[in-house]
Amino acid sequence: MAETETTANSAWSEPGATDDTNGRVTLAIVFCLLSMSSVQFGAALSKPAMESVGAFGATWLRLSWAAAFLLILVRPPFLRYTRAQWISALSLGATMAVMTLCFFAAIARIPLGLAVAIEFLGPLTVAAVFGGRGWRLLCPVIAAAGVLCLSWDGSSWVADTRGLLFAFGAAIGWGGYIILMKQAGQRFKGLEGLAVSLLFAALFATPFGLSQVQSGFSFDMLLMTARLAILVPLLPYALEFMALRRMQPSAFGILMSLEPAIGAGAGFIVLGQALSLNQIFGVALVMLASAAGTLLAKA
Repeated sequence: MAETETTANSAWSEPGATDDTNGRVTLAIVFCLLSMSSVQFGAALSKPAMESVGAFGATWLRLSWAAAFLLILVRPPFLRYTRAQWISALSLGATMAVMTLCFFAAIARIPLGLAVAIEFLGPLTVAAVFGGRGWRLLCPVIAAAGVLCLSWDGSSWVADTRGLLFAFGAAIGWGGYIILMKQAGQRFKGLEGLAVSLLFAALFATPFGLSQVQSGFSFDMLLMTARLAILVPLLPYALEFMALRRMQPSAFGILMSLEPAIGAGAGFIVLGQALSLNQIFGVALVMLASAAGTLLAKA
């Protein structure tokens, strides 16, 4: 029994964890659940902003607001950072920009639940690759089958090609984000790494968002995107940043498999995007991939 408990802890916590492992892991799980809820309901509530200034424009404004809020709060000492820290923040910022731009461009074209399920293929693949080998590598395949079911509502396909490509781009970005966020959390104090990375993310997103914002810019839009920036991306990124300091990337990827179900719920509650039985089965397959990944976790 003791051996089983040790194995579970090694999959979910930092190497060499002490007696406070359970508390750290529990707190990390709470952070992840709050992050997922914030992302999905924030995404669902973003539709008016995206209709006014486009998906890229709304995303750029959110990233800019989030970076400004965190820079004022954290006040990172830029002149003291090493070359390795700058490279880490630059890489994470670029990945954040790709992930966020692609995700919101995807949900502007395809249902939220489907976009989230596709995006989740990124962290699930990270969990499979970093958490073990053998049968666990089938988990992304099971999740992909779930995505296929979500794409068919029983009478027609619910996604267009560009929406799917953007969603897969978000998946690649999210997979890289998990790895790079973990590294940044180890190289920076507190939320300094996140603050600097968000600054780079906003800069990378500027060429894509600026042209769209110019056509629908208003003071009301600034206020709306400032509020949305708290839900997405400021609060989720901060929560995930702290969670990844308390658990392994593989465990984080497994836990985040709850996101397709939360996304489907947010899509239904906020946007009225009901799922057919076939699509509910697709969500269940993604959840099954998570359960299988947990059971087959490397000791």
